[in-house]
Amino acid sequence: MMAVTPQSILLTDRVAVVTGAGQGIGEATALALARFGADVAVCDMHGDRLPPVKAAIEEAGRRCHATELDVRDASGVDQWLGDVVTELGAIDVLVNNAGGGFHSLYSGVSPKGESVLIAENFSTVSNCVRYGTGRMNDGASIINVTSVEAYHAAPGFAVYAAMKAAVEQFTQSLALELGGRGIRVNCIAPDMTPTPGDRSLSEASSAKIDGMEPTPLRRMGSTEENAAVVVFLASDMASFVTGTSIPVDGGTIAAAAWKVRDDGTFAM
Repeated sequence: MMAVTPQSILLTDRVAVVTGAGQGIGEATALALARFGADVAVCDMHGDRLPPVKAAIEEAGRRCHATELDVRDASGVDQWLGDVVTELGAIDVLVNNAGGGFHSLYSGVSPKGESVLIAENFSTVSNCVRYGTGRMNDGASIINVTSVEAYHAAPGFAVYAAMKAAVEQFTQSLALELGGRGIRVNCIAPDMTPTPGDRSLSEASSAKIDGMEPTPLRRMGSTEENAAVVVFLASDMASFVTGTSIPVDGGTIAAAAWKVRDDGTFAM
């Protein structure tokens, strides 16, 4: 049985991979993993975003492998992860963060648009798992970034939400399939976290809608608060945690239809 000590949270000399690490939750996660001792490989389809991330990781005293890559490209993912292992070593932590979407009622989503949403929010995960697990150490950790939209209706984001739910289910199945190697597979499900990739939420971060608080905690979240949960799941502190999803949502899922008014009372 593991004794829990302050060192249990450290990731010293482990190799971590983070997709979509050029900004937002991905960037915060990559930097947090480095601060806790990991060498970090990062990718983003917008390569111009990576140099400051790489510099910050190296300023933390850790090695960094940074590559411009669209992780919807299966062969590109295969090549990249091979390069990561050659430069940094076998993978201990895989964070599947890349994803995105657009607002449209389903009636306005074309077949091409649907295929893009599926690739961006599911294939990005499955590609990295397919080509990553054979390059992972036993006892490694996979963390998939889903969304609270995996757990409730999301009008205007129907396909996006369906893919986030698919990733949550995929996570459970992988936890069973990979458990024999001690590889743990979990999700975080963010909500109300302003990022550069979600301008509408960023613009609303200091506003309230119809006098209602954004979450039961009466505030928005931060990219760093999501990164903190990823660090926990990557560490030995979560050594018996697998096949689950942790909402990082200020209580959104628990609240369901309930909203908090400015005066602290509740409404449905």
